[in-house]
Amino acid sequence: MSIDSRLRCVALCAVLAMSAGCVSNTMFEAEGDTQFGDANRQTMMAQVIDPDPQYDELVHVSSGEHAAEAVERYREGRVREPDTIRTTSGLSGSGGD
Repeated sequence: MSIDSRLRCVALCAVLAMSAGCVSNTMFEAEGDTQFGDANRQTMMAQVIDPDPQYDELVHVSSGEHAAEAVERYREGRVREPDTIRTTSGLSGSGGD
């Protein structure tokens, strides 16, 4: 390959690469697609916190007295030990056949 033909090949590749950036998204979507971008908008809306939430059930009210007693037990070293909970059944298996 001569230098002239290599230069032409490089120039052609550069022109093709630059023209690829000119393609718009409308080429890949249907004309008048009103739902384009809905997934992103719905995801963003799901992350917004409701400033005035309405609950079906009453919100559990905590007890300040109960919390103060727990803090005192912690300070005095009289913490109640939680019940032991097993998270596995002891069964094991392998993925191979």
